[in-house]
Amino acid sequence: MSGRRGIAVEIQRVAVVGAGTMGRGIAQVAALGGYQTVIQDVDAGTLKEARQAIAASLAKGVELGKVTPAAAQAARERLIPLAGVAEAASRADLVIEAVPEDIQIKLELFKVLDRAAPPHTVLATNTSALSITEIAAATGRPERVIGMHFFNPVHLMRLVEIVRALQTDDSTQEIALAAARRMGKEPVIVNESPGFVTTRVNALIGNEAFYLLHEGVASARDIDKAIKLGLNHPMGPFELVDLVGLDTRLAILNFLHRTLGEKYRPCPLLEKYVKAGRLGKKVGRGVYEYGEEMESGAVVVRAAQSEA
Repeated sequence: MSGRRGIAVEIQRVAVVGAGTMGRGIAQVAALGGYQTVIQDVDAGTLKEARQAIAASLAKGVELGKVTPAAAQAARERLIPLAGVAEAASRADLVIEAVPEDIQIKLELFKVLDRAAPPHTVLATNTSALSITEIAAATGRPERVIGMHFFNPVHLMRLVEIVRALQTDDSTQEIALAAARRMGKEPVIVNESPGFVTTRVNALIGNEAFYLLHEGVASARDIDKAIKLGLNHPMGPFELVDLVGLDTRLAILNFLHRTLGEKYRPCPLLEKYVKAGRLGKKVGRGVYEYGEEMESGAVVVRAAQSEA
């Protein structure tokens, strides 16, 4: 690990770029952690949905006794919705990018963030697999770029992988660690490698589950049940992939296959489901099918059948 030092910064304002599932979750925990929190998205509808989802999640936390009414109200007041990327980054001490897992999209975005953000600002990416070293090299401040890999659902999952690029300096790492802890997370430090720690392991488990289904070894429900009860996982691999998105999982596997070799070759059944548009909960159909009450946590209504 590098011994390079950089600028010491006290984080007061966080900007989250991208208001999808991950972005809105990160914005929620940042606001609960006491940060003035900008949540940005170019799509007005997505931004509105994100604000509504955060408000609903905070209300649920109050109902369950996990968040005080005062803390929930303060978090809502700290949230600042913005449409412009440059405006969102212009006063931020820490920017956390949460846009789709496409390296070209991220490279172009980080060029914009680099131009718009003050020199002291740390630029973090929530990528689960892509090269942070490559992303950092697209900026004029590669030492101030780092990975902060949150997990879905963000408000419940305690882990954040703090991923150092080749150029990341120690002060940037310390800023990311402190921010993650203030958001109520347990960080671990990872030196960049394709897929980091959790994505590499989880991709293998999920892909093998698809091969089991593809080969007719067991049903999706029974595979999920076996992993939960036998290995003590909180979710089965198919429940998890439906939450994450089959298209996202396939993109990650394709990347790991290119960079790490044959053991990550995607199962043909996963590829077939993505081609069929079965992308998971976000569209109502993945490995499982979901009823109209899906958004309020409805039970799965039907499992997909194995296919040769």
